[in-house]
Amino acid sequence: MSAGMIFTVVSVPFFTGAIGYITNWTGVWMLFEPVKFAGVKVPGLSKLVRAFPRKIQQIPGIMSGGLGWQGIVPSRAAKMGSIAVDKGIAKVGSAKDFYEQIEPERIAEQMLESARGELRETVERIMQRDHPDVWNDLPPQVRERVHARVAEQLPEIVDSLTTEIGRNMDHLLDAKLMVIRKMEENPALSNKVFRAIGRKELRLIINLGFLFGFLFGIPTAVITEILFHEWWLLPLLGVFIGWATNYLAIWMIFEPIEPKRILGVKMHGLFLRRQHEVADVYALVISEDVITLKNIGEELMVGPQADRTRALIETLMRPAVDRAVGSARPLVRMALGSREYAELRESVATAAVEYTVTPMQDPDFNRQQSKRIRRLFRDRMREMSYKDFSEMLRTVIKEDEWLLYLHGAVLGFGGGLIHLAVFG
Repeated sequence: MSAGMIFTVVSVPFFTGAIGYITNWTGVWMLFEPVKFAGVKVPGLSKLVRAFPRKIQQIPGIMSGGLGWQGIVPSRAAKMGSIAVDKGIAKVGSAKDFYEQIEPERIAEQMLESARGELRETVERIMQRDHPDVWNDLPPQVRERVHARVAEQLPEIVDSLTTEIGRNMDHLLDAKLMVIRKMEENPALSNKVFRAIGRKELRLIINLGFLFGFLFGIPTAVITEILFHEWWLLPLLGVFIGWATNYLAIWMIFEPIEPKRILGVKMHGLFLRRQHEVADVYALVISEDVITLKNIGEELMVGPQADRTRALIETLMRPAVDRAVGSARPLVRMALGSREYAELRESVATAAVEYTVTPMQDPDFNRQQSKRIRRLFRDRMREMSYKDFSEMLRTVIKEDEWLLYLHGAVLGFGGGLIHLAVFG
């Protein structure tokens, strides 16, 4: 065997190793990038694609008539949000559990602190806006009595408010819709979650690409350079190598789900071995970006069930006007009239909605309360079964894994052609 032939044979496994590395590196890139669809619109493609197989329709951008690419994870943001709830968040706790973790009594304290500074001004503003003549005609001592009684009963009002919200939380907030909406609004958040919990595994997938490519390259060199000399063998085997490196790398990450001993060697999915560590990372991301006091507050006030929240707050607040007016109620009712008095109660109740959500927007308060959510997620995720834990990450990409395998096969074929062009 000539020196040139030896060099060619030796070059094959190194070349296939490099192709395996590039294949898996670009495959991981395709999982996340670009965050938004990059490509061109093709007239009529959206109608034509309906006749294609379902897997083709699922390629990012195709259904909307575009040729290009969007990262698999951000393109499936809504799906990931749904899976994050079904496979993870829902198993950790309900909306009521999350609310209890963020300490309703602390929320009440924040509400009181927020409301006290503006309470007098709010009462004055409502009265001057809706009933200026009557309010100004009331004796000063009566007006002061109203202010004093409102301030006096505020703690009781706020306490009953936070208690009732907690009692009805599962009816007021749909955690699944909230998570889906947050991920749809910010596809980069899906990437952040996925990358955070799979950081080590993603790096391993890339490195295994070189290892498997190199190992497959050894028999490939023997077959193509020593046993047979057909030019088409190398690109054909390159297809297998590109496909197999991706397949084996992903298999090692998630399989076997339950620990097994094969020939005395413990076999267990690499991702699953890090359950405790991953649980802590996942809990951190979810508690800081998804299940937050701010997001819960926004969901309560502007989400699909916001009308229920507002109705609950207003129902609790209307009697507060009667208690605030106290013994002066007949005088105030007489001065205002029954209809106007009812409108006053409604105005005060409506204004109370603002005080309910304001403390939930405070960044410092959010950071403090997120620690409790994080602990809840971390502890309960560590107790999950391996099957449930695996599905949190695997299910998001499982339907699209064929794209990664196809990508590997195409690069493997191209790599074989390049080797032929360089080495002959």
